[in-house]
Amino acid sequence: MNLIIFDLETTGLLPSQHEIIQIAAMKVKNGKWDEGEYFDSYVRPENRIPSFITKLTGISQEQVADAPHPVDVLMEFSRFVGHDATLIAHNGIRFDMRFIAENCKRHAIPVRETSALDSRDFSRKIWGGKGGHGLDAVLGRVGVSSKGVKRHDARVDVQLLAQAVQYMWERLTPSVTNCPVDLSVGVIPALDRVC
Repeated sequence: MNLIIFDLETTGLLPSQHEIIQIAAMKVKNGKWDEGEYFDSYVRPENRIPSFITKLTGISQEQVADAPHPVDVLMEFSRFVGHDATLIAHNGIRFDMRFIAENCKRHAIPVRETSALDSRDFSRKIWGGKGGHGLDAVLGRVGVSSKGVKRHDARVDVQLLAQAVQYMWERLTPSVTNCPVDLSVGVIPALDRVC
């Protein structure tokens, strides 16, 4: 099973009003959990980044001023994903996948369906209602330290999430071909789009 662990940073919490400012992703091919294939890009928003987002993420207006347009980054991300991968993000179905779908709609990008997983579902399956399922709580439970790294930088969060997903997946099933939680469906840009 080919997986894409990914994370977005955005200008706010509402996909219909806010914008993507960073995407990072790494591939997990046939159970090989490494950083051999990696994607990351800042995204140039149409509006200014709110100061509280800069404080949270460390992403400044200057860093995104010359970044690629959202259409270009989303198309590159879609090419990175390829045809047969399942996307995994933390709170991915309610947040990350909705941001991608809304940005495709906003920029009139044709879409294709892709399978998707929310890593919180792994946590819920293992720990039930105990202690919450935010990424920091999950990292603590699986013994992955975020000490000394800047959380809310998509590049860092993807690496941390990959370690957590690997731990939870292996705890739920020894097989990398059998998904231990239910798949959802999301959309990403269609690959045959002509830019």
